[in-house]
Amino acid sequence: GTVKESGEKHKGSVEIPNLSEENEVDDTEINVSKKKGEGDALKDLMRTEGTTKVREALRDYLKALKTEFTLGMILPTKAAAGQEPGAEPSENTVRNSISPQPVEVVGVKIPTVKILMREIFSSPADELYRIFTTKELVQKFSKCPAVIEAEKGGKLQMFDGCVSGEYVELVPSQRIVLKWRCRSWPEEHYATVALNFKAMAAQTELQLECRGVPVPDEDSTRHCWKHQHFEEIHTLLQRSKE
Repeated sequence: GTVKESGEKHKGSVEIPNLSEENEVDDTEINVSKKKGEGDALKDLMRTEGTTKVREALRDYLKALKTEFTLGMILPTKAAAGQEPGAEPSENTVRNSISPQPVEVVGVKIPTVKILMREIFSSPADELYRIFTTKELVQKFSKCPAVIEAEKGGKLQMFDGCVSGEYVELVPSQRIVLKWRCRSWPEEHYATVALNFKAMAAQTELQLECRGVPVPDEDSTRHCWKHQHFEEIHTLLQRSKE
């Protein structure tokens, strides 16, 4: 970690030796150690508030494991469950009861982060807004076929289906809000993306806020917006001027 005031980086480790669903998370042992010569202030912080954060993450982790395990279990059919006690199951009932049945997935809470990004474009706000909401222009900067239904509840699909979502709010030349996901994310998990367009003379500052990004996908999500959206839009704008 880094101490904010000095900017010094300190190295250490967190060890969890007895994680088990049989133990209460609050009783789980969490050992914090640091390398010799590194700052004690950060170690003390990790032993107090840091330990609390680790335990919060462990609760989510154990809950996710239990949910995933439950979804993989074989459940009895309604027919088998409704039989009279002691009744001999028929061959069809046995065959049905050992077949995996559809399970309603209600979702798993996963650790997420919020991403904030800013980018200045040499373009008026209305032109930049059109680039995000016009199918032909999206296909130009993404270099792929796209589905762009720029209205509330309309669908969005880009990069051969690697990115998909739904338009939640559109304020022309000012704001776009999306339900947004990458194909590799847990099924049915969406982030909320807000794009705010701030006019600056002949330029526009685009402010992006992306809430609900799975922690392991933070870097790849930043890369997607920075390199596959922003940089390609810069190139598209430059070509249009030429």
